[in-house]
Amino acid sequence: MVESCFSVAVFCVISAVLAVLLRQHCHEQSLMVALGACTAVVVAFMAFLEPLIIQVGEIFSQAGISDSYISLIFKATAICFITQITCEICRDSGENAIASTAEMWGRGAIIFMSLPVLKALLEKINEII
Repeated sequence: MVESCFSVAVFCVISAVLAVLLRQHCHEQSLMVALGACTAVVVAFMAFLEPLIIQVGEIFSQAGISDSYISLIFKATAICFITQITCEICRDSGENAIASTAEMWGRGAIIFMSLPVLKALLEKINEII
């Protein structure tokens, strides 16, 4: 675990240095290096997460939590990661307004996804009352 974190850290630092050096000559190539590094790390992260997702699913099913809620949690987490990476890339490109809009979209997507959970919660409250 520590070795993989160290490897990713070294990869990210080298990619960042390369992007900074390229930014002086060609801003577009610098952005492509940053996007490539982000994509590589996200793909590696997804492969790293597969066993964890299986374990979390088992824990939730043992606790009696519906599979639809588990799926919702993972989707919300994915939206958070995607939104964060997107916003940072936009900010690195100097596009703060686009980054703010992407943040707003991510927040709205999470709220939209949480509506079924809110509905189920309100139904449970009505049953208790």
